[in-house]
Amino acid sequence: MENEDLVTIGDAAEILGVSIMTLRRWDESGRLKAIRNKPSGDRYYRRKDLEIFKDDLFKLAQEWAVTETELPKDFYCQDSSVFLARITKMTALMMQNQDTEYLFSLLGSVAGEIGNNSYDHNLGKWPDVHGIFFGFDLNKRQIVLADRGVGILETLKRVRPELKDHKRAVEVAFTEIVSGREPEARGNGLKYVRNVISKNPINLVFQTGDAKVNLHSGSRDLNIETAQQSIRGCLALITY
Repeated sequence: MENEDLVTIGDAAEILGVSIMTLRRWDESGRLKAIRNKPSGDRYYRRKDLEIFKDDLFKLAQEWAVTETELPKDFYCQDSSVFLARITKMTALMMQNQDTEYLFSLLGSVAGEIGNNSYDHNLGKWPDVHGIFFGFDLNKRQIVLADRGVGILETLKRVRPELKDHKRAVEVAFTEIVSGREPEARGNGLKYVRNVISKNPINLVFQTGDAKVNLHSGSRDLNIETAQQSIRGCLALITY
């Protein structure tokens, strides 16, 4: 242990933006194992392991979407004003990169549409945790969003009560004009997302419930499949 770049559990909690109790639970469950010089000794963490853990944005978002794990504060947007500020930061960084300077506004609008839907359609209805997960990695060229809201099926059933499953609900959201004020933005917003992706080098994996949609750059095809693990809210991975 002497030659490794180790940090205490307190420092690790600060780096990840979670509580010490959460780190203890993660260690016991095997999600993020600590290092001990003896079974009853203090917990230490390799700094490199912590950075790798933070870098796996999709895994972090997916686990948060399906479990009650604590969300690292760097990725938690409690309300839409925090989300908007982070979208603005992301697009500003993209403008400085030659690879994304022509895509930054489209990527910002696609991510913004998905994230804002979470706030608009869960207002006053959040089952537990308010807000969303939002993270981006410019090196890996990915943007990740998630919420623990009611999901698209329950949202659209307010005006389309005949909808029975998540696959049909997500198909409607990406392809049809939805009448009724409350769910309209979600439906029309996702149709906008589909249209942008069909004309630009952007890809999207989007899940709600047990329905997973794959949208590929340059195509309007909706590839809908059954996800291995169902989620209550929504989960999105944007790559470019």
